[in-house]
Amino acid sequence: MRRSPWLPWLFVAPAMVLVCLTVLVPALMALLMSFTRSGLDVSEPLQFIGLANIQRLLADPMFLRVLGTTAIYLVGVVPPIVLGALALAVLVNRALPGMHWFRGAFYTPVLVSIVVAAIAFRWLYAENGLINGWGQALFGDAFTPIGFLTDPLLALPSVMLVTLWKGLGYYMVIFLAGLQGIPKDLYEAAELDGSVGWRQHLDITLPLLRPYVALVAVISAIAATKVFEEVFLMTQGGPADSTRTVVYYVYDLAFQELEISYACTAGLALFLVVLVLGLIQQGLKTGSAN
Repeated sequence: MRRSPWLPWLFVAPAMVLVCLTVLVPALMALLMSFTRSGLDVSEPLQFIGLANIQRLLADPMFLRVLGTTAIYLVGVVPPIVLGALALAVLVNRALPGMHWFRGAFYTPVLVSIVVAAIAFRWLYAENGLINGWGQALFGDAFTPIGFLTDPLLALPSVMLVTLWKGLGYYMVIFLAGLQGIPKDLYEAAELDGSVGWRQHLDITLPLLRPYVALVAVISAIAATKVFEEVFLMTQGGPADSTRTVVYYVYDLAFQELEISYACTAGLALFLVVLVLGLIQQGLKTGSAN
């Protein structure tokens, strides 16, 4: 009996309908709302205003500020994640007794809910928290409590640390998969040529892991660009808007100031940034394949 060519599509159809209803349709509605003005009452009809929201966004000093904060977040998170995850992968990619326990320990933060992690770090960072408590125990009255989440200069790096702590184990596994795909014969041949120790990683590991490095860099960059939970749970964008990112700004516009249309415009700008990062990832993937 000949199978109908439409049969595979019947199996995929429920998922496609769900994706259309939950992703594509809302995205299209947000795009259309970017060219309108919405009132405080959601039942009011939308007013078409053309490119006015885009012009306002380009001249919005707060949007430019949160865009800069997001860029700082990206630069401060991506390189440490790539280098740290690669170092951890090299460290645990050894045939030593009990090494699987270390792999599990490094991966454990990935399993922790971001809500739990943010609350735990917020307690650690508190002026009467564990870190300041250790400082007072070691230095006594000479120690001044550090305002990790109340100092505008320290708040953003403190939030970045949570992202790093959560992400290192996940990206370590990606690098570990790449490392275990490298034939050991290459290292043995390199050792005969005089390449030993860390020199082998420079000569063999890094060149062969180039596609994995590009993948981790782009994925972590997209995640850093869309950071929200850590900021929402730990600082609410403060102090003095020093940790307000683009996604948090979109949330603030939509649900605090009820400027839905303008929030859709800011979200559209974020989508374009993520799209560019996705195209970079695809280009790097195609280049490595060739």
